[in-house]
Amino acid sequence: MKYSELKPLTKRQQEIFDFILACMAENGAPPTRVEIADHFGFRSANAAEDHLKALDKKGHIELRSGTSRGIFINEDVRIGLQLNNDTPELGDPNGMPVIGDVAAGAPIFASQHVQKMVSVDQSLFSQKADFLLKVRGDSMINIGIFEHDLLAIKKADSARENEIVVARIDDEVTVKRYQRDGSSVALIAENDDYSPIIVDLQSQSFAIEGIVVGLIRQGL
Repeated sequence: MKYSELKPLTKRQQEIFDFILACMAENGAPPTRVEIADHFGFRSANAAEDHLKALDKKGHIELRSGTSRGIFINEDVRIGLQLNNDTPELGDPNGMPVIGDVAAGAPIFASQHVQKMVSVDQSLFSQKADFLLKVRGDSMINIGIFEHDLLAIKKADSARENEIVVARIDDEVTVKRYQRDGSSVALIAENDDYSPIIVDLQSQSFAIEGIVVGLIRQGL
């Protein structure tokens, strides 16, 4: 169903939908039911779930079981929102680079890593992004980051505790949750199948390449 054909949202539903978009832009992941309930002052997460089911029924989001958050923005809604904001078409040569597989030891912006240039609506992100990074693997699925998603990345060489970062360890680049403890760094996966990566800053080369400020699920 096209975005223009979807049933309109009530005021409260629109507020919750906007909150979901804001969380995805700021944290790179949708909010939990508890976070929604706390934000809007609901007595329980069940009330949040009822509103989410209404958004799902109206086609604005898709609820999926099997992940800790499991809220996904309908693709037609994404496209519709971009069109409503007069966003240029994908493929605009003046847009942001989409970075694909990063070769070991090579700079992240090496020309061979840039798959295409795209234009996106920066208002969807919590901060202005500098490039888009295509996700490989399933290490962050518990917060709704899946293989082939595009992460909006803001260049940065430092990060706050628990931010999702693009980090370089020796010659390898990875996306993980950042935690610092004295002379070591822990890079935490959001998938129980993966153990934390512990980096000894005294013996290993480590650098933050950027922080995640948003996510696009376009199947690119």
